Amino acid sequence: MKPITLKYGSINKLGGVAALYGAVVYVITMIFFLAVLDYPNITEPAEKVAMIVENQTHVITLRWLSYVLFGVALVILSVALYEKINLKDSLIMKIATLFALIWATLLIASGLIYNHGVVVVAGMYEGDPSQAVLLWQGIEVVSSSLSFSDGELLGGLWMLLVGVAALQSGGLKKVLAIVTVGIGIAGIISTLPPLNLLGALFGIGQIIWFVWIGLILLRDRGSLQPPE
Repeated sequence: MKPITLKYGSINKLGGVAALYGAVVYVITMIFFLAVLDYPNITEPAEKVAMIVENQTHVITLRWLSYVLFGVALVILSVALYEKINLKDSLIMKIATLFALIWATLLIASGLIYNHGVVVVAGMYEGDPSQAVLLWQGIEVVSSSLSFSDGELLGGLWMLLVGVAALQSGGLKKVLAIVTVGIGIAGIISTLPPLNLLGALFGIGQIIWFVWIGLILLRDRGSLQPPE
């Protein structure tokens, strides 16, 4: 059986599609959870569980798209960027890619835990609402911790190091590389409690960055071998 191989152009296209998917799912998630469900403003645990149970199909679907499938897309994008930017066997780019893979793994785990929790809590809710609320509080803490709800450490580290590696190698245009560094720094410092709101800036910045990098990768045919 012959091994399956991908040319650099194919990796670019896959990475471009993954990046654009990231932008789209970010926007859809923000609209649904912020505008439709008003999720952040529901502070009473009982109200939150009632809302989740009532909208469980939509919540599970969107969580699967925005965490599980997004994590898969992140793996593809990180590999595509590694091939494009790591032209000089950069240690920085290798470390950046490892951070992206760890981030993707935790996002996938967070999404799976959250969705399984919704199913269990919904099944318990009708017979014992108070116990369902207690269970959900525990599930939400674990899921939120894995997805870095109070800051974007791994995502910020990934983007910061990608930007630095791109500046060194010239694998991306200088303006885009600098923007990448800036978004990464915003993500990292958003982990500090007084600056958690910068996580929103990181998210908005990533939407723009995903579109930008996605279009670049789709237009870049790549080459059969990386430049010397």
